[in-house]
Amino acid sequence: MLRSKLINDLIAAHGNNNEQVKDMRIGLSWAAVFGKYCGLAKTYGSPAQRAACVENLSRFRGKDTAEIAEYAQSWDLAEASIGCAAIQSMVKPRMDGIEINADRIILQRGAGARVVMVGAFPFIDRLKAVARELYVLELNQSILNSELGIIPETAADYVIPDCDLLVITGSSIVNKSLERLLGLARKSKAYTIILGPSTIFSDVLFDYGADMLAGSVVLKPYEVMKRLSDGIAIMDTGLREKEIVFKVVTKQKACK
Repeated sequence: MLRSKLINDLIAAHGNNNEQVKDMRIGLSWAAVFGKYCGLAKTYGSPAQRAACVENLSRFRGKDTAEIAEYAQSWDLAEASIGCAAIQSMVKPRMDGIEINADRIILQRGAGARVVMVGAFPFIDRLKAVARELYVLELNQSILNSELGIIPETAADYVIPDCDLLVITGSSIVNKSLERLLGLARKSKAYTIILGPSTIFSDVLFDYGADMLAGSVVLKPYEVMKRLSDGIAIMDTGLREKEIVFKVVTKQKACK
């Protein structure tokens, strides 16, 4: 199998927190694995792949998080989503990070700057209003619009080397593009932020070139699992009920 070195390094770095899985769920948008901690990852893959994973969840029962984390190497992206959630479930939550929505930081750093964003986040209109230049790299062909700066992800090699600020969706770990994107960032002058609930709070990502990790910490795993099963948008309701909080950790405060 073709394997990602970044994923290998993440699993190796946090294998000491391996534990038998207590629960796991796959929703339309998110996968969750509850082992020692609770990890989330964006659900990718075709509808057929997601349905197959849901129907065959029994194959994961009785396994520990390190075993399931190996599925992060799968090129079936629904399986990879589960594997990435399992990796995150082995990383100790960063309760000492700053509790803040990272869009505020991104808007401040992006003012007057050349910005590249991997993934179309909800605040791109606000960022475009303050940035000198903004390109959004997207896999979703249906929302591409070159006039608005929303261009294919394949343009990464052309725009990342010259940018000042690079924001990468944490879910890029699922489709194996994160390692390449961080490699491009290391060749540039860009301040690099990995953003979103799929972000893994590991200093392995700092070693690969990230400057800031902005992700989520699950405070109430069983409530989040239920929301996934009920089809509720956990990112919209979790903050209000304090089931999920968002944290920001910088390279200067290395993760343990």
